[in-house]
Amino acid sequence: MVWVLDSTLREGEQTPGVYFDKHIKLAIANMLDEVGVDIIEAGHPMVTPEIHAAVKSIAQKDYKAIVGAHSRSLKADVDLALECGVNFIGIFYCVSDERLNTVFKKDLNTAINQITDVIKYAKSQKPDLLVRYTPEDTVRSQFENVVTAAVAAVEAGADIISVADTTGYMVPGTKRSMYDYISRLKDEFAKRNLNPKVAVHCHNDRGLALANSLDAYRAGADIIDAATLGLGERAGITDLAQLLVVLTVDFGENRWNLKKLPELYDLVSKHSGVPIPHNFPMTGKNAFTHCAGVHTHAASINPMHYESLTPELLGRQREFALDHMSGIASLRYALGLIGENEIDEEMQNDILKEVKAVGQRGRTVDLSELKHIVDAVKHHQTYKHI
Repeated sequence: MVWVLDSTLREGEQTPGVYFDKHIKLAIANMLDEVGVDIIEAGHPMVTPEIHAAVKSIAQKDYKAIVGAHSRSLKADVDLALECGVNFIGIFYCVSDERLNTVFKKDLNTAINQITDVIKYAKSQKPDLLVRYTPEDTVRSQFENVVTAAVAAVEAGADIISVADTTGYMVPGTKRSMYDYISRLKDEFAKRNLNPKVAVHCHNDRGLALANSLDAYRAGADIIDAATLGLGERAGITDLAQLLVVLTVDFGENRWNLKKLPELYDLVSKHSGVPIPHNFPMTGKNAFTHCAGVHTHAASINPMHYESLTPELLGRQREFALDHMSGIASLRYALGLIGENEIDEEMQNDILKEVKAVGQRGRTVDLSELKHIVDAVKHHQTYKHI
């Protein structure tokens, strides 16, 4: 059974211009717990006093989910996170030779000593604390360095090793396959009789975050990171709703309350200022809307002709858009929805002409506007026959 870690409140706030007030963070955390995510990464307490206060408030809630905090490989960061009362700390530090040499001015052994010292310290302060270690930019670092650091971290007490595709570098089916990477890493742990949970944190720079997350899942990853609306640095990370729906429908991981997702997405969108794209899978306005005449005709008879997911899965409804692409079948279906089943064929054609005219102006006709069009056409027909 895979765990899902939601990072809307941590990675999500790394989206340029996004910040959630404390009461909104609590509301988001409440919804995430209702959805059923396993870990809520509530923030990095060292960043600002306000984030510290929010993490502390969230950690004090009686959630089913584990509440976690982000931390540099510094004891001061660990102390502040523990003071919040979290049960999970994610510690990160790079292991690539290039970054160690040019940014941190230290060698790998010195870095590993710092990493393991902080992990041991965190465990000494709270033995039942879940500790995750992430080698920054894991997949572009030397694999030998990652293995050396990860093994040392596990031996020091880390429970989770996270593989971070920090720049969205991985591509399924190539030499940069996340499936292959996770498989190799798990093999290295097995050779040493180590069994940490393996997590994956995929960025979406190439639009492949979800695909790489699923590759990791297939390879046996234990935890997958995601965020509402896929928020995060640059192009963000794996989208939470898309991940949960695919894991549920296609992989049988049926344990999340998917019907809470639209409400969660509306809340996050409103307070992040990031609109939900109309064509966004699962949660976008058009995700379950049929438009073209052929589509609406077939879907009105059997939705599965043009759907592989049902809107009911997310507590949503199927919709049919009326515009310049509409045909007589979709119009008749819509007329039935507004109780206009007795309109003759000539009048239906006149109504369809009006609908198409509106569509050619770049708009769709909803059911309330359709009623007005019907009334206008009826009036015109009556006037024409006087």
